[in-house]
Amino acid sequence: MAHRSPAQPSPSQGLAGRVAIVGAGPGGLASAMLLAREGLPVTVFEKEGAVGGRTRTIHAPGGYKFDIGPTFFLYPRVLSDIFAACGERLEDHVEMKRLDPQYHLVFEGGGEIRATPDLDRLEAEIARLSPADARNVRRFLDDNRAKLEAFRPVLEQDFSSPADMVSPAMLAALPKLRPFSSVDQDLKRYFADPRVRLAFSFQTKYLGMSPFQCPSLFTILSFLEYEHGVYHPIGGCGAVSDAMAKVARKMGVDIRLNTPVDHVIYEGGEAVGVQAGGERIPAGSVVINGDFGHAVRRLIPEDMRRNWQDRKIDSTKLSCSTFMLYLGIEGGMGDLAHHTILLSKEYERNIHEITNGILPEEPSIYIQHAGATDPTLAPEGHTSLYVLVPVPNLRCGIDWAREAPRYRKLALERLKQLGLGDIESRIRFERMVTPVDWRDEFSVFEGATFNLAHNLTQMLYFRPHNRFGRNVYLVGGGTHPGSGLPVIYEGARITSRLVLEDLAKRRAGQPPATGRNALPEAAE
Repeated sequence: MAHRSPAQPSPSQGLAGRVAIVGAGPGGLASAMLLAREGLPVTVFEKEGAVGGRTRTIHAPGGYKFDIGPTFFLYPRVLSDIFAACGERLEDHVEMKRLDPQYHLVFEGGGEIRATPDLDRLEAEIARLSPADARNVRRFLDDNRAKLEAFRPVLEQDFSSPADMVSPAMLAALPKLRPFSSVDQDLKRYFADPRVRLAFSFQTKYLGMSPFQCPSLFTILSFLEYEHGVYHPIGGCGAVSDAMAKVARKMGVDIRLNTPVDHVIYEGGEAVGVQAGGERIPAGSVVINGDFGHAVRRLIPEDMRRNWQDRKIDSTKLSCSTFMLYLGIEGGMGDLAHHTILLSKEYERNIHEITNGILPEEPSIYIQHAGATDPTLAPEGHTSLYVLVPVPNLRCGIDWAREAPRYRKLALERLKQLGLGDIESRIRFERMVTPVDWRDEFSVFEGATFNLAHNLTQMLYFRPHNRFGRNVYLVGGGTHPGSGLPVIYEGARITSRLVLEDLAKRRAGQPPATGRNALPEAAE
């Protein structure tokens, strides 16, 4: 369906129909596209000089390029639907290459799996570790296909009221969710070998959580990989953000880079705009796309978020953080896969240490060698290497000024187990990011890279709501449905729908929606 240009007459024109979006991350850009599609005048304010938030590309000296955060794409169907709703085709803007193998899992205790969506080959890979477990792969996929279908309507609805917890969609999904089992416990129904369970559960790290604590719902993450593919956008994930911005601008969205928002402006208990770049910008709806703990504390006064005051935010359960190395390397990487994960010999102890604020001495490591697939991210004869080590967030008090040089050395030492023993002498560019840098440079609350944890008390109705107050809305990993690019895009659809519903009510003279987040505790 073709979009309506904001320049055309529309019943939603005027101050009430104007939308201010704070942050040009994936959720903010998707919301901008969907709202502009409906003819609303949309302005996006981005403090950085480029769109994408943490889903943007670093352009480094020497011609190296790195994704800052996400390095691959799962389930592009949601984003494809958003492009299609705006009269565009995602594939016309970004080349998505499906990876096979999807990644190379190396178990420090022995064994490896080259994960592939080809089920015959996948069964053969797993059979080398456990023939009995290989026979259960298809049953696991069948069961999780049904689980995803049952839970999809839940992911697509907003949770603004306790009654939403007993909606028809929720009640229909409950029998398949096993809410009081962890991912690892659920996988024991299929796989006896702990290495095989890790192959289908390490994906909980996408949420910054432990498979031994993460709710069993999230076995759908590995299912999504095998059923719908792991994709690499040529040019990196930042190329997707650039494409979204290009389409949004084509639709009339005003994207203002290098323009931080100081705060949301309130009058009479409702948002009426934002203060940005020294200017008061009137708006009938304000959508905040930023790290939840950081953004709402800075932008919204406490009396406008009485159910999410500072003391409550300080008591939330957060995801882990990450220690990052972005390395420009002279020379090649041999047969290193596009994605490689070295899984610690004592993986459960490793996860326990991270969860309890202890810096692991034998950490698991994820390495992206995008040059295995994409020659655009480094000059000819060179390699851009992305190294990620899960570590505790800043609540544990680790002194990163002291630990960072030591941990860099430890990370490079761990790479030797993957045959990368000569890396350090070939480094021509290096950037290190610690949890402190995530907090100070990237505005991530307590350096918790994956936002609020996804435990049962911080999901669905118990997560910050998409409608966060009168005329204020959230989008991103800190609100429902949660973290991860496809889920954030789904969240943008929910948030945009709420903006449009509330705008229609205001124009009809009906009482405006407020959202539970702004209510006093006693009013719950």
